[in-house]
Amino acid sequence: SMGGAGSAGRALAALLLAASVLSAALLAPGGSSTPDLDKRSVELKMDQALLVIHNELPGTNLTVYWNFDRCYHCLLQVLATVSQSRKAGRPGIAAVAVSTQHGSILQLNNTAEDKEVCRLEYKFGEFGNYSLLVKHVRDGVSEIACDLVVNKEPVDSNLPVGIAFLVGMVLAIVVSFLRFLLSLEDFQNWISKAINSRETDRLINSELGSPSRASDPQPEAWHRLAAPLRLRCVDTFRGMALILMVFMNYGGGKYWYFKHSSWNGLTVADLVFPWFVFIMGTSIFLSMTSILQRGCSKFRLLGKIAWRSFLLICIGIFVVNPNYCLGPLSWEKARIPGVLQRLGATYFVVAVLELLFAKPVPETCASERSCFSLLDITASWPQWLFVLILEGVWLALTFFLPVPGCPTGYLGPGGIGDGGKYRNCTGGAAGYVDRLLLGDQHLYQHPSSAVLYHTEVAYDPEGILGTINSIVMAFLGVQAGKILLYYKDQTRGILIRFAAWGCLLGLVSVALTKASENEGFIPVNKNLWSISYVTTLSSLAFLILLALYPVVDVKGLWTGAPFFYPGMNSILVYVGHEVFANYFPFQWKLGDQQSHKEHLVQNMVATTLWVLIAFVLYKKKVFWKI
Repeated sequence: SMGGAGSAGRALAALLLAASVLSAALLAPGGSSTPDLDKRSVELKMDQALLVIHNELPGTNLTVYWNFDRCYHCLLQVLATVSQSRKAGRPGIAAVAVSTQHGSILQLNNTAEDKEVCRLEYKFGEFGNYSLLVKHVRDGVSEIACDLVVNKEPVDSNLPVGIAFLVGMVLAIVVSFLRFLLSLEDFQNWISKAINSRETDRLINSELGSPSRASDPQPEAWHRLAAPLRLRCVDTFRGMALILMVFMNYGGGKYWYFKHSSWNGLTVADLVFPWFVFIMGTSIFLSMTSILQRGCSKFRLLGKIAWRSFLLICIGIFVVNPNYCLGPLSWEKARIPGVLQRLGATYFVVAVLELLFAKPVPETCASERSCFSLLDITASWPQWLFVLILEGVWLALTFFLPVPGCPTGYLGPGGIGDGGKYRNCTGGAAGYVDRLLLGDQHLYQHPSSAVLYHTEVAYDPEGILGTINSIVMAFLGVQAGKILLYYKDQTRGILIRFAAWGCLLGLVSVALTKASENEGFIPVNKNLWSISYVTTLSSLAFLILLALYPVVDVKGLWTGAPFFYPGMNSILVYVGHEVFANYFPFQWKLGDQQSHKEHLVQNMVATTLWVLIAFVLYKKKVFWKI
């Protein structure tokens, strides 16, 4: 029942705040995170370790090259030069800081001959102290050995994430146990007798959603309620994506896996935006069908679609533009693409496409459709044809558009990738089209590719070509909405279709990527919004709905809290978290800027506050709709 959902939400929101406070207490550092180092040390920052290189080779100066093992086909970068050993027992020494985010490749060359002396791969730990000993295996033998010694063990920088995860698990278990107790009739009677109050008994029955109350619809009938149709699993999924987005936009504890992938591959941060696009597509179909059933004309609805798209684009450009960090917004340097701009353009195309070919859903034969019916697909053949043509345009431009100074069909990051041969070719056709049509100054100036690949040209992950595949992603979300509505009386049919789409799209991803990160025909790439990225994330989205729909809407085992509340007010939460990102209590001065623990606590508290804000607004029935 709605009363039960509200009470459970209040309890869960209070526990969520308590969990944040508990996390803060558990994760708060007792002092500086940086261990004491010897005189040769450099000042270490977050995600760095000390490496002291000892050159015991007489008459041989060494040049040390380094790079991440995740940097695909990258040029090695000079890390240090180490002078020769002057005499026995007095090696040449150099101390350097090395990154600990990924595994490292170290190559030592004879400086004079530029000849490789040794090469090794190693994963350094944060704030660890290491020595690399370079010497002859034994006197009189030319063979050289490079031995890595751990002088001081690193700290476990992932421990705060583990603690936060455990706190979340305990929170979920406690809430589930309380709900289970409240569902027991004997427990209800015991509480009623102990308190001996009719009012208390009434409140308990209301919270439980007693089946004896005819006014409370059963969970299985949720999707049969009068228009407008609203499925809690849809809002819950939207809220999950949004809260993850807020947490990672606030820094995600400064962990690399809570940031976007530098180029190919996936991190946690790469999941949330496409899921938001997907569920937007689902909402487009459900809400549009409901509005048309209430008698709204298509022409009037077209005006609402255009106005909403316009507002989303304007808010993205003028309210949450990242170039405000450079000072007052100047049109000469205003970023034109962006998250809300991408949402606005995608929403307009998909909503107009569905509006043009909208057909009434035949309610009378819904129960007669078999599990093998394809009506949800065949009834939308014009939309599918349009989307397939659109995808053909993306493939043609991506692989056949000539790009000056770059190989045709290039999908790489440029910079030092691919041996440094295509430094200014970041993104291939996608980057070229954006720079040609929008100009360098109107694009994102700090792309994630710069982290590993040291790219120097502007590149925007929300660019023009990527918007095509964003439309494809949203249309797959529309397909999920059609499954929910066309087969609303057949839970089994809905689940079979979600599973089938999830598996089919997953197989397409495997074929496109050859089940590898970099070696496939079209790698999974968030910066490009490659079609394999779309099929992979859409596959996961269908599987998530496969789990959420029966649990939230059919059986009512979970109300969707706390994610349901921000999912009901997504635009307000997204814009608000961007606008107030640098204000207290969402951010404050940390005692140790180089501590993952302090950053994680700050980002968790800030994210929790937005969940609580969304909950309060929900209870007060305040929703920002555009």
